[in-house]
Order: sequence, then structure tokens, then C-alpha cells
Amino acid sequence: MKTEPPLLNPERKMDKEAIVKAFDLYATPLYNYAARLCGDSLLADHIVGDVFAKLLEQLAAGKGPHSNLRAYLYETAYHLIVDESRSSNRRAPLEALSSLKPDVRASRLGSEEQLLLEKVLVIIQDKLTDDQRHVIILRFLEEFSLRETAAIVGKDVNHVKVIQSRALAKLRKAFEYDERKTPTSLPRVDDVSRALGT
Repeated sequence: MKTEPPLLNPERKMDKEAIVKAFDLYATPLYNYAARLCGDSLLADHIVGDVFAKLLEQLAAGKGPHSNLRAYLYETAYHLIVDESRSSNRRAPLEALSSLKPDVRASRLGSEEQLLLEKVLVIIQDKLTDDQRHVIILRFLEEFSLRETAAIVGKDVNHVKVIQSRALAKLRKAFEYDERKTPTSLPRVDDVSRALGT
């Protein structure tokens, strides 16, 4: 992972260059995260803008992150996505997943692995609860640790472990069900873990 820009100094100065570096470093990953969760590219773009607007407000007030800028930005994005979800009370249509731009990591995958990843994303969107979806995306697609994920979603580490375990069980069950329906066109159950990097 790249080194974080020096925003987290004790003086909380509004260093324009450091803020630009933070935006360059985190805007695209935050966009991908928001787009995966809400399925709306325009809304994801607005969320990224709002995340950095809130960061600037916090820094101007002498507040903001004390450590781990990346986790702080994802936590802000998480709360904005949850707020948006509650206010609109809607979920992204499954078709929206196909319109998402693949991130750099996904573009390096082979065609079979890419199809598997797309299948997992559809199952994540369709079968998991909001909490499970957030935890799986943060843990396996955004590669946050358990502790960082717990801080972002505002839950105890053990609670995040339970959510993750239940989500993986649902994913495995969804693959088992689909394999019984159409066994020749779907990956084996063991492939769920491979697709998520577990």
C-alpha cells in the first residue's frame, strides 16, 4: 500500500498539497467501494465528493483523523452510504453491477476468475444483509483488517467476525444452491473462498 500523505500532523494544518495527494490516492478506491455498495455511479461520485468535503470541514475545525487516514475516509463513506440507503430506502438493482467499472485488481484477473468475481458480487448484492455486504466488501475487496473494518462500521471486532462468518456461509450456500440448479455453468463451492481471497 502507498504511504499516506502527511495530513495527520498534530498542528492539523490545511496543507493543500497533502490534501491533493490524499484525493489522488483515495478517490478512485472510495468510488469503487461506494459504487459496489450503492450500484449508482452518480451517487458514488457524490459520496466521494462528500467524503472529502467532510474531511476538509474537520481539518478546518482542527479535528479529523488522528491515525489511519484511509480507514477514516472509508468510515465517512460508509456512514454516507448508510444514510443514503436509509433516506432512499432502496437497494441497487442487480443490473447495476454489470455497469460498474472494474477496478485495477479486477482487470488483472483471467476471464474465468472475472466471471467468478462478477457472480460473487451479484450474490453479495442479492443474498447478504447490509451489514454482511459492508463487511465482505471491506474485508475482501478493499482488504481492510478485522480491526479496521470494525472501526469503519462502528462494531466490535468479534461482532465483525460473526457477521463475516455468516456472510461467507450464505455465499457458500448460494453457490451450493446454484450448482444444484445448473451444475455445468457454475464454479465449485470452494471457489467462493478463492474469489474473495480467503
